[in-house]
Amino acid sequence: MPKLVLIVDDDPVQRRILEGAIKRLGYETKTAQGGAEALEFLQGPEHATIALVLLDLVMPGLDGMEVLRRAAHSAGPPIIVQTANGSIDTAIMAMRAGAVDFVIKPTSPERLEVSIKSALKIEALQGELVRLNRKASGTLTFSDLISRGEAMRRVIGLGHRAAASNIPVLIEGESGVGKELIARAIQGESERKRCPFITVNCGAIPENLVESILFGHERGSFTGAVERRIGKFQEADGGTLFLDEVGELPLDAQVKLLRALQTGEIDPVGSKKPVQVDFRLISATNCDMIKLVKEGRFREDLYYRLNVFPLWVPPLRERLEDVPELALHFLARFAAEEGRRVNTIGKDALELLMSYTWPGNVRQLENALFRAVVLADGPELTVAEFPQIAAHVEGFRASIPAAPAPVERRAVVTGPVMLGAENCVPRTLEVGGKGSLGIPAIADNGEIRSLESMEADMIRLALGRYRGHMTEVAKRLGIGRSTLYRKMREFGLEERVN
Repeated sequence: MPKLVLIVDDDPVQRRILEGAIKRLGYETKTAQGGAEALEFLQGPEHATIALVLLDLVMPGLDGMEVLRRAAHSAGPPIIVQTANGSIDTAIMAMRAGAVDFVIKPTSPERLEVSIKSALKIEALQGELVRLNRKASGTLTFSDLISRGEAMRRVIGLGHRAAASNIPVLIEGESGVGKELIARAIQGESERKRCPFITVNCGAIPENLVESILFGHERGSFTGAVERRIGKFQEADGGTLFLDEVGELPLDAQVKLLRALQTGEIDPVGSKKPVQVDFRLISATNCDMIKLVKEGRFREDLYYRLNVFPLWVPPLRERLEDVPELALHFLARFAAEEGRRVNTIGKDALELLMSYTWPGNVRQLENALFRAVVLADGPELTVAEFPQIAAHVEGFRASIPAAPAPVERRAVVTGPVMLGAENCVPRTLEVGGKGSLGIPAIADNGEIRSLESMEADMIRLALGRYRGHMTEVAKRLGIGRSTLYRKMREFGLEERVN
């Protein structure tokens, strides 16, 4: 769904003008006649729906500067201020009060578009930075998760309840739906926040090392155990142990896990006495656990110990309303990481993403946006940047544009240069007949051109022929993408692809 912009202005004519301009840019709008009404929206139940505020500074009653000061106390949306008074002092005061940008009335639609996109991009990057910091510190909460649909609201509601207790939680869902993020949010809202959060992928551990990795071992307890090592349970002491793909645990390890849950004690390999541990267990699986129990591959008593508080995370195809927000989030992140000037997703491209079933769920969407950002040649992602997705959705088609028609030009020299002739005009021969493309080896003054200048021409030719699709250009030139970008910087060709 489009992002919502709150317009705050006491002038009804100005409100209508701004509302029309912002809607033409593809955003939803909401209006407030003054500062007091704006604060009601920003501090009320609708505040989470507002993505950005366009705030007039000069208003009767509660003015824009006071709204800025009060809004700065809460983690609200970014605010762009506007005023007819364009003094530097006013701009400085607004920025110090918390504004992200400053525009002068009357504002052109072009300037407004740049300001809004920049503010939303900065907000997305700041949000990602906050999420990463909270994830690292163990304080990630459900408010940090990106979700708009009703399907995830139920998951988050149950997650809040699970966080208020030490009850064992079993998170079920397909691969890539974000089970680990749910587990981290449960810990981040629990009493164990800022404590260790230890993740173990049970399906990635060799069977002969499962017990050693989970429960630890003493020195000399088996061949190769040259030193004592604590296991994941002891690493999680005081915090949370997250067992991903718990259905892959071997039966021998299941017995020890059951005892740890029942008594709070573990037996390191080779230890003569048990070790007491205090941990919160959250498990996750993409398997049908009941089926595993019936087949005898998973202990029934352990299953009921793990499944005290089941939590089902729906696949992305059942919550497609989350796709636009997730896509914009990944776009901002990867554009910053890759240093690309991409800041929006076209209407057709967004419709394509909303029409796909996403068998790989959120992880597949993340990878698709990463690839699209790398492929993008302009500031907007189009259907052309999602060829693998478009191939599976009826009504969409993405392919590399056809190469431009060849033009007649001077080609590579294939015969000796006639140096004794008048004016030293070089003799060149055409390669491949009339209309062939080529790179001249002789300059207009009759001198041999440098390899560097010919290489630059070759890259220009490839960029034009393959319409700036960098993967194809690098492939045809027989070099890596990083080498191609480096040479383009050296030759001053970066503007061709920005």
